[in-house]
Amino acid sequence: MEPLRQNVKTTLPLSLGRYHISEEYGFLLPNPLKELPDHYSPWMEIANKLPHLIESHQLRAHVNKMPLLDCQLLTSYRAQRLAHLVLSCITMGYVWQEGDTQPEQVLPRNLALPLVEVSRNLGLPPLLVHADLVLTNWTKRDPAGPLEIRNLEIIVSFPGGESLRGFVLVTALAEKAAVPGIKALVQATHAISQPSQDALLQALQQLRLSIQAITGTLGQMHDYVDPDIFYAVIRIFLSGWKDNPAMPAGLTYEGVSQEPLSYSGGSAAQSTVLHAFDEFLGVRHSRESADFLHRMRDYMPPSHKAFVEEIRSAPPLREYILSSRRGHLLTAYNQCLEALADLRSYHITMVTKYLITAAAKAKSRKLNPLPGPPRALEDRGTGGTAVLRFLKSVRDKTLETILHPSG
Repeated sequence: MEPLRQNVKTTLPLSLGRYHISEEYGFLLPNPLKELPDHYSPWMEIANKLPHLIESHQLRAHVNKMPLLDCQLLTSYRAQRLAHLVLSCITMGYVWQEGDTQPEQVLPRNLALPLVEVSRNLGLPPLLVHADLVLTNWTKRDPAGPLEIRNLEIIVSFPGGESLRGFVLVTALAEKAAVPGIKALVQATHAISQPSQDALLQALQQLRLSIQAITGTLGQMHDYVDPDIFYAVIRIFLSGWKDNPAMPAGLTYEGVSQEPLSYSGGSAAQSTVLHAFDEFLGVRHSRESADFLHRMRDYMPPSHKAFVEEIRSAPPLREYILSSRRGHLLTAYNQCLEALADLRSYHITMVTKYLITAAAKAKSRKLNPLPGPPRALEDRGTGGTAVLRFLKSVRDKTLETILHPSG
């Protein structure tokens, strides 16, 4: 009789490279391209003037004259990622040029067809996502210099000037701060399978420090991003056409589908980092929150989503901690959860400042640099969630995961 085996599939050790995750940059795309082949100069010319074309209400006219180009010359992965960034930014500008009272309901075929083609090649949805705006939208001024905000620039911009630059780059630096934590997940998974309690303890300590570094990095948002500009100018260009009262039917992609399609706007929930941390630490969210978070995984590069699924299917850390009966491991595990809850509490503080308070101020003094602050999404995140309820729920579920010593 064959002995019972707990796991009949042979699994390779977890590694970052297999999931297109950089040892140096994590989920950030290493050294993103800044230019596409000359064939695509009509796209790049519009992208390079995007803030001006939107502010002068000329973008739609320029796009309507753009030639229809196919994507066959986008042979490299980095070129496809830049094309998706460029086309999706142009799309957001095209839809929201006149504010949320007059969104464009139809995306013309000369923009819709190449956007959908490159989206299918990459496994991404055909609108701006976190993987575009943040992960692909950074470059060093001095290639030999440090990855610090003073040495960074964004590749494609929207209205919002320095606040837009700050929002993108601080978020990118938070992704960079997550790198030691992502590596710690891999080290901890190996430590559990060996098993090595010393290696696991070290990995948990590294994860906690990384989570704390993410929170510290996000603090730079206060230095670089003006809440009024974020609320009244920037936010609409991150908004999608699902769960958005301004576009209840969605957007028609001409030449792609006769029926309108609905996609959620950009959201911090599209960052793979916290999904991976939650799966590793065993945080289980409420049905409503979990449904939204799982939907956001379809807005990630497929290899990053696969990494989260791999973490989910790894031997569960929480059970190992409980069965080890080692106080120092339990303490280190709980400290990771406390740090993660602190990060989520800090995110609530940020959203209150940049969304809730800024909305109240905009109402009271009618701040009006563009056609008006977006009204349809006032209490909702750009991903379409009722934002504070969602953030408080995920924070509270993180705290509920903390283990209490028995006896």
